[in-house]
Amino acid sequence: MQSRELARLAARAAVDKKAIDVVILDVANQTVVTDFFVICSGNSRPQVQAIVENIEEKLSEAGVKPQHSEGYERAQWVLLDYGSFVVHVFMQREREFYNLERLWGDAEVVEV
Repeated sequence: MQSRELARLAARAAVDKKAIDVVILDVANQTVVTDFFVICSGNSRPQVQAIVENIEEKLSEAGVKPQHSEGYERAQWVLLDYGSFVVHVFMQREREFYNLERLWGDAEVVEV
């Protein structure tokens, strides 16, 4: 599976857990770090953790594990780094504060 399809799989797994405003940004032309950002948010710590767990489960079933993850315990901003794509799961307040969509405003939005 290519990174675009894996990013979509992660986004759909977030949607399955009622994530808010799920967005995929193609940042390949703006950074060498990764090709896609999957950005979403939840309303509570348990919901953020459930979103993260579902993403990890669905991607694991596809044979993909994160290279790095952080933030799960606090569940304010959880980052899952899969190399060619990075998943950001925020609490709504933190998402509004960091506003990655604005920072990467030139990125193409990919359909979930």
